[in-house]
Amino acid sequence: MSTSFGFVSTYPDTPCGIATYSRSLSEHLEALGVEVGVVRLVERPTRLERPVIHAWETEGPPSDVARQAERAARALDPYDVVLLQHEYGIFGGDDGEDVLQLVRRLRLPLVTVAHTVLSAPTPHQRKVLDAVVAASDAVVTMTRTAHDRLVRDWGVPPEKVHVIAHGAPASFAAPRSEPAGGEPTILTWGLLSPGKGIEWAIMAMADLRERGVRARYRVVGQTHPRVLEHHGDVYRHSLEQLVHDLGLPDVVEFDPRYLDAEELGAVVAAADVVLLPYDSLEQVTSGVLVEAVAAGKPVVATRFPHAVELLEGGVGGLVPRRNPAAAADALQRVLSEHEVAGSMAASARELSASLLWPVVATQHLALARSVAAGSSRGGPVSARDPRLEWVP
Repeated sequence: MSTSFGFVSTYPDTPCGIATYSRSLSEHLEALGVEVGVVRLVERPTRLERPVIHAWETEGPPSDVARQAERAARALDPYDVVLLQHEYGIFGGDDGEDVLQLVRRLRLPLVTVAHTVLSAPTPHQRKVLDAVVAASDAVVTMTRTAHDRLVRDWGVPPEKVHVIAHGAPASFAAPRSEPAGGEPTILTWGLLSPGKGIEWAIMAMADLRERGVRARYRVVGQTHPRVLEHHGDVYRHSLEQLVHDLGLPDVVEFDPRYLDAEELGAVVAAADVVLLPYDSLEQVTSGVLVEAVAAGKPVVATRFPHAVELLEGGVGGLVPRRNPAAAADALQRVLSEHEVAGSMAASARELSASLLWPVVATQHLALARSVAAGSSRGGPVSARDPRLEWVP
């Protein structure tokens, strides 16, 4: 049975995690023989290159939103299932409410991947995601935490919500050489923005130095484009100043590049331990965390929801947020007690097979086929669900 996918998402060369996620998933679906077309969310006009079939300009005037949404919906018509990546910040309007102009116009079965499910949303954030979920034939979360929030706190029927993990490149799980000798390397990567907690990690490195523990800390990734647009590189500069003030220029290294999968794989392979010092208590999905586990690396992370779910079985160490001393304790233990690092790495390798993109793509395909077979959608949904009647 052939099932074609119409994606709605950001897409490379946009430097963001959802764009990278969508490219990886679409490429692995194509490897299964599935036809994929992408409606790409862009801020300004861009050239179309397969698999992108249409560009939805999100920064246009409000009067143009309905026309943009209609054109996006018609571009999706030739496909069997629409796979919508939902994140509040990638669509236009307050809390990304412009997405509702699209979902009310779709004539196809809709599967929504919910990248963020807040425990305490604002009333408007709740209204937006409520309406998207109501219009969806199925909703995918990448963690059990997000699944449970939708069912318990948002009242979504449990049979509508499916857990499919965030994927990781199969190359990350391939046998790799051990990190080179010398000082061990601690690694954090991903788009840089306030809330990533890098300042606490830097203070933890100062603590380790005072204890006589020698290690290097690499922070790899460019500043998040939206942060750069609105605030410049203030956060990165504050981190560089902190490194200077603590006398750590020989310990902490910033690499401000957005790496492709091959380059990133080499960087991760060279690391001894991955540190995720995030401030957020809301993060129910972390692609960086999944990639670190898939690579078989020991992980030290703050207790954000995805880390608690994935690491509590012995894959990594959990520490309180904004607590450099606790992070230093956990890092020292991993770096100095070889049996601890070995046990974490072994547990990670046991999990890695279920996190690789070929497995994830197969699960998405099975869900899409089930949705397509059972959907009764025969036209736009706006007239069928009152939660979409308020769409601006």
